[in-house]
Amino acid sequence: MICMLKSKLHRAVVTEADVNYVGSITIDKQLMEAAGIFEYEKVSVVDVENGQRFDTYVIAGEYGSSIICVNGAAARLVAVGDHVIIMAYKYMEEEKAAKHTPKVVFLNSENQICNKEECKG
Repeated sequence: MICMLKSKLHRAVVTEADVNYVGSITIDKQLMEAAGIFEYEKVSVVDVENGQRFDTYVIAGEYGSSIICVNGAAARLVAVGDHVIIMAYKYMEEEKAAKHTPKVVFLNSENQICNKEECKG
């Protein structure tokens, strides 16, 4: 079994950071569905502005809210307005891994889904 990138939310904008919440990242349920990310699934988060990387789990936010809220200790690793890449992984057999293409969901500055070309600028 090989651990492969399953999906990612590309360049989501952090809308909130709550150090007093008990861990996790809250993500708009609509964005979770688009990327195939499940509530309580482990994800890796990379902050584009400062290079910080961390793992956490997902909590579903209100559908259509555009929320990306980093909670708990990880809230100290980001700033509101930072761009993050949120990645989910899955294990698969080598034969399937050779043919696998991850789902990439591109987001604009308002955390709305857009195509790759629309999101460039």
